[in-house]
Amino acid sequence: MAETTITRKDMKEPDKFQQAATQAASWIAARRKHVVLAGAIVVGLAILLAVLQAVRQGREERAGQAVAELLATASGDVSAVPLPGLPGPFFPSEEAKQRAIVDTARKVIAEHPGTSAALLATLSLGDAEVRLRAWDDAKAAYEQYLAAAPQGDSLRFGALEGIAMAEEAKGALDAAAATYERLGREVPAFSDRADLERARLLARAGKAADARAILGTFGEKHKESLLTADASQLLARLGGK
Repeated sequence: MAETTITRKDMKEPDKFQQAATQAASWIAARRKHVVLAGAIVVGLAILLAVLQAVRQGREERAGQAVAELLATASGDVSAVPLPGLPGPFFPSEEAKQRAIVDTARKVIAEHPGTSAALLATLSLGDAEVRLRAWDDAKAAYEQYLAAAPQGDSLRFGALEGIAMAEEAKGALDAAAATYERLGREVPAFSDRADLERARLLARAGKAADARAILGTFGEKHKESLLTADASQLLARLGGK
């Protein structure tokens, strides 16, 4: 069976880092409230809890300052000269910008392990490695993020999609399709996107029948999806109805 080449260009992709930056900005702006201890508590225990809370709060705030530097780097502009009216930083090339993001992200991870900032930095590291086409390094960063992030974390889809992108770029189409299947299971809000991408990859791998099976029930399974038209077009290209 001939391979059906369907590129990823036509799939509208949410900007994972922009969403992460928005989440991080809100987190940095927030300040933890002091724990209110109710009832009769031993004075020594109350003091211990207060000390632990202060240490944790200070640790998160320092990490927040570090991740602010990461977000500033990610929002920098590619320009050989400083641009008037823009704060910078400026980078001579897109590659230089992504390498700066990698360096800053690794610094945050190393200096603030276990914090929300380190978690965001790990996801940002994966995204930068993808843009640098360092597929194995990107996959490692995303897997590290998934291992540390809560199961219900709103950005897990970004790491799973990043792994799928890396696998596809390496030519491991079956592994990429399996990752999209996992994405649909773990992040139901993106199950329509996951099914569409999985069908595309199956088609690329010469498994048109499997792809048609997914696309044939797409409209019924994802009744409110904005990707229904895309699924129908792909099904038509694969000879389905």
